[in-house]
Amino acid sequence: MSITNYVTQETFDKMQEELHVLKSVERPAASKAIAEAREKGDLKENAEYDAAKEAQGILEAKIKHLEGVIATARILDESSIDASRVSILTKVTVTNLGTKKTMTYQIVSEKEASLKDGKISVTSPIGKGLLGKVVGDVAEVNVPAGILKFKIENITV
Repeated sequence: MSITNYVTQETFDKMQEELHVLKSVERPAASKAIAEAREKGDLKENAEYDAAKEAQGILEAKIKHLEGVIATARILDESSIDASRVSILTKVTVTNLGTKKTMTYQIVSEKEASLKDGKISVTSPIGKGLLGKVVGDVAEVNVPAGILKFKIENITV
């Protein structure tokens, strides 16, 4: 069973560009590094060759992972998002009932998550706890530090 990766068009385009660079720039560079190291003699005692082969393996794993993410990506259209309840790509303003602090988060895919930008992953404990809630609801979120209670103040796109 494959997991669907919900992303915006912007993130999808960035992933495709990254994959293009990995395949067209970094892959040939890795092959060249292996060829240069191979020319330096005995492969059994050639640390440079071993390092180049390991770097190539890491690069190929990155390419395979990114291809998988792109293959299972579903591009979300922001104009079709229902702001009556918390869902992916909505911005939700919540009040932490324990600390009385109010914060606004945008619920995004794992690939787009960035706490410093106020974007939390739909798969994070807080993201999961807020999904489906409407304005006025209190979400109880189970986090490693215990249970946090968030009151939903506002939902926008």
